[in-house]
Amino acid sequence: MARGWESKAVEDQVNERAARREQKANEEKQTDAERAKQNQLSSLRLSRARILSQLEAARNSSYRTMLELALETLDKKITDVSG
Repeated sequence: MARGWESKAVEDQVNERAARREQKANEEKQTDAERAKQNQLSSLRLSRARILSQLEAARNSSYRTMLELALETLDKKITDVSG
């Protein structure tokens, strides 16, 4: 029984290693433009999360309005970059 479990563990390790190689090959196939696009999307999403956090804590109506406009702008940029 222990031998069967050991064989399964080795098989899992081999499959995991193959999956990592495939993922690395896919990452290497990405062009610089695709990487730049992914980085830009990531940055925009982080900014959006920060704005949402600030919006939740905001009490001043003028500040809330400014944050809502910023959020709309970020949403448009995200749509433009991802579309």
